Amino acid sequence: MQPVAGIGLRSPHLAEIARDRPATGFLEIHAENYLGNSPAHRIVERLREDYEFSVHAVGLSLGSVDGLDEAHLDRVVALIHRLEPTLVSDHLSWSLADGRYFNDLLPLPYTEEALQVVERNVHHLQERLGRRVLVENPSCYLAFAHSTLSEPEFLAELTRRTGCGLLLDANNIVVTAHNLRLDARAWLQGLPPAAIGQYHLAGHAVNDADGEPVLIDDHGSRVGEGVWSLFGEIVRRYGPRPTLVEWDTDLPALDVLLDEARQAGRALGVEAEANARAA
Repeated sequence: MQPVAGIGLRSPHLAEIARDRPATGFLEIHAENYLGNSPAHRIVERLREDYEFSVHAVGLSLGSVDGLDEAHLDRVVALIHRLEPTLVSDHLSWSLADGRYFNDLLPLPYTEEALQVVERNVHHLQERLGRRVLVENPSCYLAFAHSTLSEPEFLAELTRRTGCGLLLDANNIVVTAHNLRLDARAWLQGLPPAAIGQYHLAGHAVNDADGEPVLIDDHGSRVGEGVWSLFGEIVRRYGPRPTLVEWDTDLPALDVLLDEARQAGRALGVEAEANARAA
């Protein structure tokens, strides 16, 4: 995929995009929204004729000690084989224990033991898919006292051991850096540039926690100035990559989302619609 900017395909915009085929670099779906044979899935399959796609999973639970849920994995693999997206990704997190799913992307301690668990699960996922997957840095609201690695060190070692790629989320870096009192630009140091396959951008909310502002990764607003600033630094350091604008709550009109993608395209040094195959 060329280093262009695209948008997340969300159900309120599905009919409009299917009708008008707006120009954008690519579309991204959440895997778990399209695992069944639904009318929406059939629309996505038709859109696949006109757009490049990426598939972003949120439920594979790459950090689960119990391993991947094979029934869920079977359905994700079937979806990937049907759509043949250009990029496939999930998160450095866990959400499954003893057969029960949690409605969140839960954090990992960054230790050798946790690294071995994620390594095993990523190897298995890539073997089943027959392709490289990208692993996204999560938003963090706490740090484990017994972590022995930084998050970038953990991610870099994971790519070395498994051959996976990285999905670098600029908003998540800003959220994590603020909440854990880190330097967002220092966070970027040590990442393997060749492993970075995609960028994400999104908006975040600011909550009050007993007088302390806490950033919440809610994907419910335009990309903030701090995220745009960091994204500019990321592009200068690592070069342009396919970039997605995520917006999942308080969805705006489609034109607003497309405008955000155009701004991302300008930050990449390309126009967001440059690689669009839509008429």
